[in-house]
Amino acid sequence: MSESTLRIGLVLPDVMGTYGDGGNALILRQRARMRGIDAEIVQITLSDPVPESLDVYTLGGAEDYAQRLATRHLTKYPGLQRAAEAGRPVLAICAAIQVLGHWYETSAGERVDGISMLDLTTSPQETRSIGELITDPAPDSGLTQPLTGFENHRGGTTLGADARALAKVRYGVGNGAGEKIEGAVQGSVIGTYLHGPALARNPELADLLLSRALGVDKIEPLDLPEVDLLRRERLAAGRRG
Repeated sequence: MSESTLRIGLVLPDVMGTYGDGGNALILRQRARMRGIDAEIVQITLSDPVPESLDVYTLGGAEDYAQRLATRHLTKYPGLQRAAEAGRPVLAICAAIQVLGHWYETSAGERVDGISMLDLTTSPQETRSIGELITDPAPDSGLTQPLTGFENHRGGTTLGADARALAKVRYGVGNGAGEKIEGAVQGSVIGTYLHGPALARNPELADLLLSRALGVDKIEPLDLPEVDLLRRERLAAGRRG
């Protein structure tokens, strides 16, 4: 952790915040503060260079044109890439996965270069994937509990050799490019199509990111019955279809 305050980077919320994924930064800050850890959110907009010295970074979903703006900005200001190279955790949601990949194809069929932080590519699926998504985390993910969220995307993401899946799909579509897998993990970067926001619905994932940001192996879970109730209700909703 940098100095005495945990600094959480909310990257480009002005263009990559279509689905309320900025809430992930709020969850990280609140869960840190509930443990007595001082934490602050640093918003990085299109008017700002991307600092490489923050402790953890989050990026959210967006539409095609906003993705282009984000890609250009992250290419011009490669602080996020340098932070990931230094091992700082990054959470990329939905369209952010595509921006962080090698390339993504728009709904109009145009291929747009990404920033190649993740070894993956994304092409449009025939139909849009919308609905509850439940997955079982990969054995090497550091997670033990099912992941739950709401997917809303048309992209079909194919992983390359250097990226691995975050989870296996139990219900829903996930990456949507053949295998029933979801998300991508490469180095310190975790990508997922889960909205919700994802960290509100998956506290274990939030605490995994926090532990890595703090430089510790593990942090003790919080006792929050209301969060457990939300998870049970959302998992049940997914099973009901």
